[in-house]
Amino acid sequence: MGISRDSMHKRRATGGKKKAWRKKRKYELGRQPANTKLSSNKTVRRVRVRGGNVKWRALRLDTGNYSWGSEVVTRKTRILDVVYNASNNELVRTQTLVKSAIVQVDAAPFRQWYLQHYGVDIGRKKKSAAKKEATEGQEGEAAAEETKKSNHVLRKIEKRQQDHKLDSHIEEQFGGGRLLACISSRPGQCGRADGYILEGKELEFYMKKLQKKKGKGSAGAA
Repeated sequence: MGISRDSMHKRRATGGKKKAWRKKRKYELGRQPANTKLSSNKTVRRVRVRGGNVKWRALRLDTGNYSWGSEVVTRKTRILDVVYNASNNELVRTQTLVKSAIVQVDAAPFRQWYLQHYGVDIGRKKKSAAKKEATEGQEGEAAAEETKKSNHVLRKIEKRQQDHKLDSHIEEQFGGGRLLACISSRPGQCGRADGYILEGKELEFYMKKLQKKKGKGSAGAA
């Protein structure tokens, strides 16, 4: 039969059936959803649509371009997990990438940029005394790299740090190496899972939602 977007097959308001008076038309067709899955085996299909135009149907993706709004920086990063979807919990369980899904992305590219831009290595865990000795050599190398920076660069970094303040919630996430982000593109239409890092009130809202969900899960397990 195929998926049809016409109203010929619908019943009347009274509940009576309509008699089909013409055949289906090409412009009334519907296509099944892409249900893009989170997988390292990237698969994107080319779909020819009306007017000879092209859509890119992503079936499996694991990377995307994510922008950090307050810092005005965008980096390509790995999508690690789908954690929340306002419309459907099933899409979280099946790790489906759709627009407005809340995902966890790898923080490494942003941490790297932050170190280069502000000279601060965020989310670095405090090391124990035993580990300190082992990493002394590495720290020496890092210090040598630090000294390579010219006075001009150091002045620039110092100026950037003056009025800069990092959101405590984001700093906390950098510690875990994962950032909460929202997908703003449509993977089934453009073949990409791009989005933005959650910040401020929006981040607080979704953190509460996830906490609530976690609480329900632990209560159910008990």
